[in-house]
Formats: sequence, structure tokens, C-alpha cells
Amino acid sequence: YNAEQTAAAVKLLRENHTPCLIHQVRYNLLERQAEDGLFPVLSENGVGCICFSPLAQGALTDKYLRGIPAGSRAAREGSTVAARYLDAETLGKIKKLNDIARAGGMTLAQMALAWVLHRKEVTSVLIGASSIAQLEDNAKALDSPAFSCEELADIEGILKG
Repeated sequence: YNAEQTAAAVKLLRENHTPCLIHQVRYNLLERQAEDGLFPVLSENGVGCICFSPLAQGALTDKYLRGIPAGSRAAREGSTVAARYLDAETLGKIKKLNDIARAGGMTLAQMALAWVLHRKEVTSVLIGASSIAQLEDNAKALDSPAFSCEELADIEGILKG
């Protein structure tokens, strides 16, 4: 739900003595609609935010940096991953983000998760790890140092460029 819908839902729930504890929203480096007013509504109402698809269905990992592997989610018929995230322009941005991650000693997935988690409004993220190795790699995002102003500016420059 967008900011206006969420504010209305929180109000309705409050009127019925039912707290709204958490809002689940798609949020990642490539999809940032939650920044268009939703985050302040959540903060003002004490509602947590759990983000789904923080790795953009795997696009914000190193999985697709060299093409679409056979058997991957993006290779499946009817999948929206390639159309949604893997066009030439977006893939170029993802490759540049990977360079920033590597320079900071992280994997792209770790940086993408750390970036989502750096928002004070974000309570948690939902990850879809398919192996213990992926889970362990993703968990390392919690150990990432805070982003410097320069790193955040570099990320923004790539995404808006």
C-alpha cells in the first residue's frame, strides 16, 4: 500500500483498537517507491517495516552479472525477473553497484541488504536464500560498517544516472 492507503489503514485499525505493527513493502536499490511518503507515515505511527525482495529477485547478487544462467529464476518461462531488472541499462547500474560493493569488501548482495537496512524505518528484510551458503553470505550484511556519505552519494549517482 502507498502512503495514503497505509495512513488510512493505520487510522482504521487504531479506531478499532487494533495496532498496526508492521507493513510489508517491496523495497530495494532498484525499487524505491517506499521513499515516496510511506516511510514517514510508518515512522509517525510507530509501524515497523519489513522489506520483501531486498535483492530484487536475485538481480542484486552476482548471479546475473555475466548473463542469465540456465535453470535460474530469470531463465524460467513466465518469470518477471529479466524484464523487471535485467535490461541493459539496469544491468549496467547493477555492475557499477557491484564495483562499489567489492571496493568496500562486500558482495553485491551484502551491500544491497546493508543499504536497505540502513534506513531507520526498516525493521527487517525478507530474504529468499536457497542455500545455507547464501544465508551465511546475506547474514554478513549485518556486520557491514555504516555507509560513508561518499559511498551513499556514489550509489545514488549510479541509480539516478
